[in-house]
Amino acid sequence: MKRVGIIGTGSYLPEKILTNLDIEKFLDTSDEWIYTRTGIRSRRVAAPDEVTSDLCKVACERAMEMAGVKADDIDLIILATITPDTHCPAGANWLEAKLGCDRAVSFDITAACSGFIFALHVADRLIKSGSNKMVLVVAGEIMTRVVNWKERESCILWGDGAGAAVVTATDSGAEVLSTHINTDGANGDTLLMPGGGSKTTPISYESVDKGLHFLKLIEGNKSFKVAVNKFADACEEALAYNGYTIEDPDVIIPHQANIRIIQGMAKKLKVPMEKVYLTIEKYGNISSATVPIALDEAVRDGTITKDKLVLLTAFGGGLTWASSLIRW
Repeated sequence: MKRVGIIGTGSYLPEKILTNLDIEKFLDTSDEWIYTRTGIRSRRVAAPDEVTSDLCKVACERAMEMAGVKADDIDLIILATITPDTHCPAGANWLEAKLGCDRAVSFDITAACSGFIFALHVADRLIKSGSNKMVLVVAGEIMTRVVNWKERESCILWGDGAGAAVVTATDSGAEVLSTHINTDGANGDTLLMPGGGSKTTPISYESVDKGLHFLKLIEGNKSFKVAVNKFADACEEALAYNGYTIEDPDVIIPHQANIRIIQGMAKKLKVPMEKVYLTIEKYGNISSATVPIALDEAVRDGTITKDKLVLLTAFGGGLTWASSLIRW
């Protein structure tokens, strides 16, 4: 069985910062109301001429630079996103062209906020099977374009950005010990975008007037409880598989959904928040991209160093939940 490792990470956040104080100017809310309920102070917003593949391109280039690989070395690109440039071609196809990865095959994965770990799982299996050698695993979102900025409870949560990792069979670098993915389609309607698919096409004045093409969060309290439990379940699954306990990870990087959910996860697992790496205050929820962005920042700021045991965990629409244990 091949040893699969991460040899480079990268991320990109758009320049524009949208603070809670900015949102106060056009929405009936306040910095205090948002922060106490979500842990978010600000989020990034893509420029009008930026699309998801643009954000991913920069993140991938930074990951490739760290890894010391070139475009011709990449033979597979897996993009996790729910906000691709277009539904056809896939967002990964646009990204492949922009990176100049002419040898690569590219495709998208849709697993909402769990997307990066789902993509990492696929890359891990394909490398171990011998199908691929050098894989770009990337997640990117422009969430600010798919939310209704009149819905106070939902629009305040989201931001834009991208994160990436170069994954390959290697005797050096961070070893991906295992990845674990799960879904529950029967209960997937708590976070959904009703419009845009075959159910509501062609797009009509009526569907637009009803806001069917915006992301909707249904039954927030129910989602909160499920998220806490699935976050914890995902952590315990990865640890048990590798013979570890919750005391063993040096750094836990959860999907940055909501500070209360993260705190609830930590309480359920009985781990100190000092072990949990947070970016939510400055970036908000960037769906699939939060985990790789946080991972890259933790690597670059020295939080993650050689021999550290890192636990990634995520929960998202679908329902989806996932985890990965990595020995750096």
